[in-house]
Amino acid sequence: MSEHFRYYLRVRYSECDAQKVVFNARYGEYVDLASTAFLRAIGLEQQLAGGEFDYQVVKQTLQWRAPARFDQVLELSVYATHLGNTSFTLMTEFRLAGSEAVTATAETVYVAVDPETLSKRPLGDAFRAAVLRGGPGLAVYLAGYLPRGAG
Repeated sequence: MSEHFRYYLRVRYSECDAQKVVFNARYGEYVDLASTAFLRAIGLEQQLAGGEFDYQVVKQTLQWRAPARFDQVLELSVYATHLGNTSFTLMTEFRLAGSEAVTATAETVYVAVDPETLSKRPLGDAFRAAVLRGGPGLAVYLAGYLPRGAG
């Protein structure tokens, strides 16, 4: 299994479309939940909650390889692939919990912004160190129980 931070969620019925698979727009929501949990898990919770650090999505690229369906448990692995001056890129890999096969990926580019003016601002040293360290072995479970072999 992944050595990166992991976020587990269970697909709810209301998240599925007429084809009985997760509606494509829901993947952006899943990425947002997992990336926020990742930033909290790596020690940035106070900066986020205190308003010292803010960021905006500037680009998100999703690629689907296999569908997810109602009541399946998804494992989202999150890790950084790039740190710029004001931007950072997080990769999110989707798997069915307990499986090695990647079912979807999302590459999301974020820009750090001033909370008041929303203008770009440099990434701080503490932020850089935490994101580079990542969250190996850390996981958030929002799925209830996990299938055998997951986690």
